[in-house]
Amino acid sequence: MSAVQTAPRAGAPRVSSRIAAVEVFAVPVPFKHRFVLGSGSVGSAHQDGDVLFVRITADDGQVGWGEQRALPSWSHETIETMAVIVRRYLTPLLIGTDPTQVEAFHRRASALLSPSVSSGFPFARAAVDIALHDLAGRVLGLPVHALLGGATRTELPLCSAIGVDPLDVIRDRVLESGAMHAFKVKISGDIDADAAAVRTVADHAGGKPIWLDANQSYRPSAVRQLLERIADVPHLYCLEQPVPSVDWGGMRRVREMVDLPIAIDEGSFSSADLARSATLDLADLVVVKVCKSGGLRAAQRTVAVAEAHGLEVLASGLTDCGIGFAAALHLFSLVDLALPAELNGPELLAELFVDGLQITDGVAQVPNGPGLGIEVDEDRIRALARPLNYGEQD
Repeated sequence: MSAVQTAPRAGAPRVSSRIAAVEVFAVPVPFKHRFVLGSGSVGSAHQDGDVLFVRITADDGQVGWGEQRALPSWSHETIETMAVIVRRYLTPLLIGTDPTQVEAFHRRASALLSPSVSSGFPFARAAVDIALHDLAGRVLGLPVHALLGGATRTELPLCSAIGVDPLDVIRDRVLESGAMHAFKVKISGDIDADAAAVRTVADHAGGKPIWLDANQSYRPSAVRQLLERIADVPHLYCLEQPVPSVDWGGMRRVREMVDLPIAIDEGSFSSADLARSATLDLADLVVVKVCKSGGLRAAQRTVAVAEAHGLEVLASGLTDCGIGFAAALHLFSLVDLALPAELNGPELLAELFVDGLQITDGVAQVPNGPGLGIEVDEDRIRALARPLNYGEQD
């Protein structure tokens, strides 16, 4: 039996572009002010955060950009490991290929770098994935959200991120963020300090939802003590990742012993992770991040698993610069979110390296131009990029 061949649909775009080059840039990005999680400092005005930018160029000259933050205290990937993975392992899979074939790229990457129990090098893959989507959208003349299925909203309300700080600093941060539509409060495992911080936020939040994030800093028994101390605080919505990511039993005990809904973040990187967590009844909500998912399509799969198991979805990032922030806007424009999106790059970083983002009164507009719909300040990225010494042979 001969294979059936179909002619291209009349008027369908003909994609003849092929990927010609992949470049990586390691850039230290300054913060506006200190930001501390339960697991330690993320950055400050005197402590830059490392970001890996990825530039993919097609043979017709069109360019796509991606990025990911390196934060080893949160994930195992460093700026050096991400650069090696992209340059040595992922670039050979990309050269000469059609940039619109994003899923095919991920299948090749999974065959080469097996995800095993969880996702394999998700941050490095997410940086490439975002760049591929940006380039594919520019090649096809479509915004990234159209490649993902089409936005269901044109704007996203944002949530302010409040770090672990002295109470007067916390108060000032909340007042400065008065235009934001919810508050995500970092807690550290110190019951007294955390209870005081939550009350300070609530006193100045104007009745907006409060989302607590422990970043794995609590024991189950201490979680109950904290929540008893703040039981009268209004507008608490959920508690995120109270115990270490590998403590599945602890997550389940916390969920069974407290009334506040429990969200999982570090304990769920992939859609398979979330399916396991849902089967074990570990959480009521899941935090979805493009970086930990390994890219936009993989994040969509996590959202689908959440919806199938009746889990609410929370949107978050990892102090993304403008490229990662724009990618998240495209993704979450398709998703029903439980709370305003905690995409904190514009709030926390001193530089975003892009033009074209629009944020007014704590609401971000979803870009609608081709690709990510933003313009990247390539000259600035090249000027600030630093060399990496990771023993790699070119």
